[in-house]
Amino acid sequence: MVPLRRLAPRSAATLLAAAALATIAASACVVAPPPSTTTTSTTTTTPPATIPRYDHVVVVVEENHRESSIIGNANAPYINSLAAGGALFTQSYAVTHPSQPNYLALFSGGTQGVTDDTCPPPGSPYATDNLGTQIGDAGFTFTGYSEDLPSAGSTVCNAGGSSGYYRKHNPWVDFASVPAAANQPFTAFPTDFTTLPTLSFVVPNQLHDMHDGTIAQGDTWLSDNLGTYATWAGTHNSLLIVTWDEDDFFGTNQIATIFYGAHVAPGSYSEHIDHYSVLRTLEDMYGLRTVGASTTATPITDCWA
Repeated sequence: MVPLRRLAPRSAATLLAAAALATIAASACVVAPPPSTTTTSTTTTTPPATIPRYDHVVVVVEENHRESSIIGNANAPYINSLAAGGALFTQSYAVTHPSQPNYLALFSGGTQGVTDDTCPPPGSPYATDNLGTQIGDAGFTFTGYSEDLPSAGSTVCNAGGSSGYYRKHNPWVDFASVPAAANQPFTAFPTDFTTLPTLSFVVPNQLHDMHDGTIAQGDTWLSDNLGTYATWAGTHNSLLIVTWDEDDFFGTNQIATIFYGAHVAPGSYSEHIDHYSVLRTLEDMYGLRTVGASTTATPITDCWA
């Protein structure tokens, strides 16, 4: 019988190497788990509407016509083109009668206790806060331009005859804090629109604001004198606002109000607005403090593109 041979014992190094190879082989057979199909749910919210901050805003105030006599009227083709291409507010209202307290409300957030068109209005010049002072205090600029105003800073009650300039349509002259230099005739309205102040008000005379003249005359004047600005505004971060002081005393004091220019989403908007709403919108546009009834007014936030 052949004797069995005793195998030489393996070295420790050999055993360690074998163990390592076994480990590697085992790990190669492990199947990675499939990627997780669980997704993290995220909720997105639409950011609140913000009012654009314009380089220039021009506010034109017309006279004594209810909304239904302007919108859709063939005698006002230019104004209706602005309404079609801009934001038309179909539930816009004045705050009272007659003219003068409405202008004061739009400019200062209150009628200052004025109930008629007396010139100068009782208690003026007022120490009350107002839009012209607000915007100046915030580092912006304001000028009011009145057709037929005889000279810069003039405080006359009337100029240019019965269809000319009337102070009752010029509220900025009634406030002590608004400098005389901000009270300009319309002849000073710049043709280089880049030199306009941040905020301007434009008041046509009584022939061209539809008070004494016809709707067609007012429409033509607006087209001839602000049409170029309106076109320019659309591509230069600027805005035109056309509104009326009050209706013609035969309705509910509903008036037309139109926003036209850059960042405006064309369409009809049916929320209730008034002069205080427009004032509050201008205040929020430039981060101004609010005054009077504008403090509780709702700004217009739904027409911006």
